[in-house]
Amino acid sequence: MQSGQAWADEAATVHPGQWPRATWPLPKDAALEQRVASLMARMTVEEKVGQLIQADILSVTPDDVRKYRLGSILAGGNSKPHGALLANAEQWKELADAFYRASMDTSGGHVAIPLLFGIDAVHGHNNVVGATLFPQNSALGSAHDPELIREIGAATAAEVRATGLNWTFAPTVAVPQDVRWGRSYEGYSQDPQLVAQYGAAMVEGLQGKVGSAEFLDSSHVVATAKHFVADGGTKNGKDQGDAQISEATLRSVHAAGYPPAIEAGVQTVMASFSSWNGEKMHANKGLLTDVLKGRLDFQGIVVGDWNAHGQVPGCSNDDCPAAINAGLDMLMGPDSWRGLYEHTLAEVKSGLISQSRLDDAVARILRVKIRAGLFGQGAPSTLPLAMKSTEVVGSPAHRAIARRAVRETLVLLKNNGGVLPIDPRQHILVAGDGADNISRQSGGWTLTWQGAGLKNENFPGAQSIGAGLAEQVRAAGGTTEIAADGHYTRKPDVAVVVFGEDPYAEFQGDIPNLMYRPGDDHDLELIRQLHGQGIPVVAVFLSGRPLWVNREINAADAFVAAWLPGSEGGGVADVLLRTRDGRIGHDFHGKLAYAWPRSAVAGDGPAQFPLGYGLTYADHADVPTLPEASGISGVQVPVGNYLERGKAVHGYTFTLAGGTGTAVSADVSPAETADGSLRMTALDYKAQEDARRFSWNKDSAELAIHAQSPIDLDRETNGDVLLVTTLRVDALPTAQAWIGMECGGHCQGHVAIGAQLAKLAPGQWVRVGVPLKCFRAAGADMHHIDQPFVLGAGNGDVLAIHRVALGTDVDQVIDCAK
Repeated sequence: MQSGQAWADEAATVHPGQWPRATWPLPKDAALEQRVASLMARMTVEEKVGQLIQADILSVTPDDVRKYRLGSILAGGNSKPHGALLANAEQWKELADAFYRASMDTSGGHVAIPLLFGIDAVHGHNNVVGATLFPQNSALGSAHDPELIREIGAATAAEVRATGLNWTFAPTVAVPQDVRWGRSYEGYSQDPQLVAQYGAAMVEGLQGKVGSAEFLDSSHVVATAKHFVADGGTKNGKDQGDAQISEATLRSVHAAGYPPAIEAGVQTVMASFSSWNGEKMHANKGLLTDVLKGRLDFQGIVVGDWNAHGQVPGCSNDDCPAAINAGLDMLMGPDSWRGLYEHTLAEVKSGLISQSRLDDAVARILRVKIRAGLFGQGAPSTLPLAMKSTEVVGSPAHRAIARRAVRETLVLLKNNGGVLPIDPRQHILVAGDGADNISRQSGGWTLTWQGAGLKNENFPGAQSIGAGLAEQVRAAGGTTEIAADGHYTRKPDVAVVVFGEDPYAEFQGDIPNLMYRPGDDHDLELIRQLHGQGIPVVAVFLSGRPLWVNREINAADAFVAAWLPGSEGGGVADVLLRTRDGRIGHDFHGKLAYAWPRSAVAGDGPAQFPLGYGLTYADHADVPTLPEASGISGVQVPVGNYLERGKAVHGYTFTLAGGTGTAVSADVSPAETADGSLRMTALDYKAQEDARRFSWNKDSAELAIHAQSPIDLDRETNGDVLLVTTLRVDALPTAQAWIGMECGGHCQGHVAIGAQLAKLAPGQWVRVGVPLKCFRAAGADMHHIDQPFVLGAGNGDVLAIHRVALGTDVDQVIDCAK
């Protein structure tokens, strides 16, 4: 019998000869090779090593680039010019110019080599205020339209170049097999054939077609096929996890998008954070070198992901020769770049990294820069599109493409009684949390990494779904009311309830099962409430993935999977409403690119709605009542939510403790500690008794939320997540307030917040966020948190609390350095 390690070693063995062949589409170019050789002959070893390093704009300056001759910079999801929260085209161009000038500075005898400036433009140029936001990839799969994808790519490239940048980390060609994965919405489909078609189309849209005059011209950008390979195949859908699958599945399913992308001329491929049968992709030479660069003939740059090399055994964020020796040409060291440069330089000089491996990597990087015309284009702001950025970014032409994409991606799952299409001459209620919420309908990777904490005014030129409906209804002579809570002044003829997932990105979107909002039924209650009043209800579901929503489907008369449609909410109205003269203006075209689950258990039997399912207005058969057994036993605990409407959520308990340490239950209000040091009463915030008021009559009293079993918040901590408390300061004379997390015994991390809370206006509700890193720095073991929220204050202090949860959407962040 084989040992577990022996099996893992055998399972991770790569057989390049069994992989399909691909052909690099660019012929040998003697002039290009001579130019590369000439540049390299003039470069010092220090300059060559600099080309291998990519730094984030929040951790590098133009002077750093001038000194270290770095080959690339990037802007991460939360990285904006000058550390701003949001940035417009002009600010991006100014920053791009500054870095460009630094890279071209030849003082001191340096060789002028322009920078690659990368960004995650993954559903449009989504980091820029005013940009066109296309539907997320999981939506686009439902269109089954590669030509649309090509148009989206070209429009995105134009907006990226208009802001002075030249490289996007797209397309994602993952083939998600378990949508519990938080990055599922970045994948076009669970069908590898569709992913292969779309990947090639997006590459051609972003870069231009190989052989044409447009290929990598000043209107196009360098594209990236990512993440190589099987990021969508990890066990239980865990982000950065382990794909425990055969090489045949790796090859035929998860690698399907790479040969077409390579043959379309994709210039870069990004390695995955994840592992294959226990071996980290960032150190897998068999796959990176023997398969990708060998069998698949990829001749561009293999770039790493955000400090992912630091997860390789024996490596750290600032030192990983194993990744370079395995085949990575450029390491993404956003905040670790300086140490990475120094260690890599020493390892080249010692021979740990060979001169030939260094030269191969540098040559690949230089070829891409030359092909992209970076040496002759001049400063980014002087390019034709950049000189008219206000006309390009968010242009009417681009928004028209996005609106068409919305129409093509909507999937009609149910239309009982023919409630759709809606007569726009009626009185229509638009309800639900997503009714007038551009952030909610756009999802993660939207202006910020997680896409949360944004308001409609942050999206100039965009339109919410509710606003799009109201505009067309008004033009047809009808009327609308938009109310998230469903309250209306006049009984509507029909209600459109827009609801769905909160924005998230990467591992923050990982979920344990396919239940929609476990432990929180307020959307279902709203649909049932309106339906119970005799109002026909059309449910519009916003999500990055299929989820188990059988109850919501049953409660509504019609149910539309709208995915994450982006900035053009009017596209939803185009399909839901008849024209003013009663015709069907646009029918439903979307067909599921992901099977819709029959239960909340991942992989549980046949789908409720299979791949390719999608009704049109010509389909008149009603959908029968769906089973409402989720398949999940036990009380469901909302992920990352600890206190809601003043009460502990299911799975947690709430206590008050006085100076003696004796705890009393705070599940029922009013409550008071035995020594009278802390008293809790109920009060109204948004609804009756949906908040709690805490009055301290002595020092050393505290309130706490307790988990049934320790929870692991380490990944959330590394991902810059906050503990967000919705609170109101009524009195804070002592300024002794603190928030903590505790991990059993004497393990705890307390963060002082009194001085910063004392600056808040009394009586005003605010969302205060404490970075989880602050608790770790204060001593908490984030792997074993048994009290995720503890709050203490002093005699005379009075605070009210409505909600406590993990998140990034806040009004004020506590600076724990103070």
